[in-house]
Amino acid sequence: MLSRTAASLYWIGRYVERAEFTARLIEATVRLDALSARPAGATAWESALLVVGADRGFAATGADLRPREVSNFLTLAANNPSSIRACLDAARWNAKSVRTALTRDAWETVNRAWLGLRNVIDMGDTRETLSVIERIRAETRGFEGALHRMLRNEAYAFLGLGAAIERADNTARLIDVKYHLLLPEGEKVGGVIDRDQWTTILHTVSANTAYRWLYHDELKPWLVTDMLILKSELPRSLSGSADEVLGHLAFIGKRLGRQGEADRLARQRQAMLARTNIDGVFGQGLHEYLEAFLIENARLDRAIAAQFRFG
Repeated sequence: MLSRTAASLYWIGRYVERAEFTARLIEATVRLDALSARPAGATAWESALLVVGADRGFAATGADLRPREVSNFLTLAANNPSSIRACLDAARWNAKSVRTALTRDAWETVNRAWLGLRNVIDMGDTRETLSVIERIRAETRGFEGALHRMLRNEAYAFLGLGAAIERADNTARLIDVKYHLLLPEGEKVGGVIDRDQWTTILHTVSANTAYRWLYHDELKPWLVTDMLILKSELPRSLSGSADEVLGHLAFIGKRLGRQGEADRLARQRQAMLARTNIDGVFGQGLHEYLEAFLIENARLDRAIAAQFRFG
């Protein structure tokens, strides 16, 4: 496989995963703000921007921190390189360059997602926003389904590798923002706002039911954190993503005969997570732990690019 083909497949995986996560984040924030017992207001929308690292970009626009403006920026803004539109533009451009490596279903879901946003110029009110987001999520779910029907070859592995690296990054950022920035000053831990926010976090990663199955307990922040970091049974957890990264790298190494620093880092990360317990995470400091994880994830991303000569 050519290096540029591998790079395009890897970045399709990352961009589609990022688009889906941002769509989930917007939907969850809308529901937290509008449908919870006590609306979270600007705090919830500020946290959504922080999760995806778009807070400075949004501030530069001078727009008010309101649902419509933030939804537009996260979904449609050309000056936001991580907007859903920008991610789908990039995913489609990469998909066009590697059409022969993708199945027809995989290409069509990316193309339909891109077409679905092409003529949208404003997210509108809450109902309209949720309608647009549901269309995007339907297509990204379709892409995931198309991948599961692909041959288990190098193309499949590079797509999955990119998605798993992106998924780990997104989950780590989500946990970090919730723990350090989301709960308004004066609100108590375990109160109505806190409970609604943790429920929203679980909704964002589709883990409400998983939490009940794993813990058989009422919602507790430290258990949610334990699940999102250490439970490999949950695909969106840090541990689950680490297992997936290692599996894809091992498969690619066997098929292409190319292993190196990325494999070493992936094995090291998996071993570290296997030795970790949630008490140790909090003892180290959750923010510090997640910050170190994000740095390591970025290092692994660079090692993958170097190992497979993405250029």
